[in-house]
Amino acid sequence: MDINTKYLKKNAFRVTKHRGVTASRIRIPGGHMDAKYLSLIQEIADKYGNGTVHITTRQGFEVPGIDMKNIPEVNKLLQPIIEGLEINQEVPGQGYTAAGTRNVSACIGNRVCPFANYDTSTFAQRIEKAIFPNDLHFKIALTGCPNDCMKVRMHDFGIIGMTEPQYESYRCISCQACVKSCKKRAKGALKFENFKVVRDHEKCIGCGECVAKCPTGAWSRSREKYYRFAIMGRTGKKNPRLAEDFIVWVDEDSILKIILNTYGYVTEYIDKEAPHGKEHIGYIVDRTGFEEFKKWVLKDVELGPKAVMKENIYWSGIRY
Repeated sequence: MDINTKYLKKNAFRVTKHRGVTASRIRIPGGHMDAKYLSLIQEIADKYGNGTVHITTRQGFEVPGIDMKNIPEVNKLLQPIIEGLEINQEVPGQGYTAAGTRNVSACIGNRVCPFANYDTSTFAQRIEKAIFPNDLHFKIALTGCPNDCMKVRMHDFGIIGMTEPQYESYRCISCQACVKSCKKRAKGALKFENFKVVRDHEKCIGCGECVAKCPTGAWSRSREKYYRFAIMGRTGKKNPRLAEDFIVWVDEDSILKIILNTYGYVTEYIDKEAPHGKEHIGYIVDRTGFEEFKKWVLKDVELGPKAVMKENIYWSGIRY
């Protein structure tokens, strides 16, 4: 069977260890979808796969055991899922048109979690619509608070929810639950003075721990949404490392613009001889220098007044 493996992978099917057998990779932006689509995934697995489904680390589904000659039929069954999740598509009925940019993953967010500072799924879906389809290899993950249940610091772009806690002193009963919790669980940014709580603005990391622990609602989350934007984390064989903060107290629009600008930067500097035609962004930044990266990604970006950007970043990590 003559197979164009480049086209196969671009169509979001995997090259497997078994000749003529593939696996379908299904995007679920933000890891959130209506349960009705599970029955369609089951149908693909039972009818064309080997009856099993793998849940990927990026919150998508992978259906193994598919005969390559059945790819057109699988793509037809995928169509309701692609349309229902509003994923950009060039030709309806022919499945995904790119697989380079990985599924945008997210923790469950403030729809469910009391600690999350924003709706991670909604922001993830907004990013998905802006960046997909694209053949460049980007990994983006979102988490609702600094607990980082999504492990976003292991990605090219990690988006961590922040809030600027608002204090209404008349509601405070001087129980100091917020002060104790901040000291034990966060940065110790709160102290008790004259029967009221005082917040150290410089020390505060915007985690919202005080909001969650206050029994009377004296603390609340700010109406404005802020984020800690960490960049260039990675796993792999060559110098795996955690992402470092690039901008804190940054707004959603600026983050999206920086990510979009990065596509132009990567297109300009990617190693054309890289294996499989892909190169992680962090290696490109290492090669060109952080200043060149900043020049490209900050084009036409207007940061808000609270945003604090690192002038330089030094990554460490493991070296084999």
